[in-house]
Amino acid sequence: LWMSALLSMTIGNFAALVQTNVKRLLAYSSIAHAGYVLVAVASRSEIGAAAAMFYLAAYGFMNVGAFLVVSHLSGPDERYVTLDDYAGLGHRRPVVAALLTIFLLSLVGIPLTGGFFGKFYIFRAAIQADLIWLAVLGLLNSAVAAYYYLKILVVMYMHEPAGETPFEPLPASLATTLIFAALGVLALGVIPGPVLDFATRAAR
Repeated sequence: LWMSALLSMTIGNFAALVQTNVKRLLAYSSIAHAGYVLVAVASRSEIGAAAAMFYLAAYGFMNVGAFLVVSHLSGPDERYVTLDDYAGLGHRRPVVAALLTIFLLSLVGIPLTGGFFGKFYIFRAAIQADLIWLAVLGLLNSAVAAYYYLKILVVMYMHEPAGETPFEPLPASLATTLIFAALGVLALGVIPGPVLDFATRAAR
């Protein structure tokens, strides 16, 4: 289990690191996040099981949200999927960019997001199971992931677009879904207690 966790984190993150296609970047990062969940499973403890369930709850919100934004921006014929296509998105589509920012910051594990507490509980479970070295390698992998997630934010807010990319406006149904997902990410980052308590009771 710990070997699978380590390989999943490392291969997923380093494969995502070299991607310029945002969809592929998120896809490879999903492999890395599966590795984080396996860290909790490898602890073979009640707290590890609860941490894995909490992380999957948070990950559901942030990953579905990120993939929905990217799928919407790519267009029906998958034309706009590279990092360069996201240049200046923060100025051209501020609401879409803000929602994507919330999801990406949670995937990084920034405080006040569900991703932060998810990783915190996972690495705590590993440390309590005397898998300190696995927790350290997991943290190092998170640092690698932070680079390619934050790179998207830099492109969105600090780069000028090379040309006008005709992004479609958000449909009402998609906007509602994304707002719900963003609120879920923030709720799990501010008040994680209820979901963690539920996961702990389930683990018992």
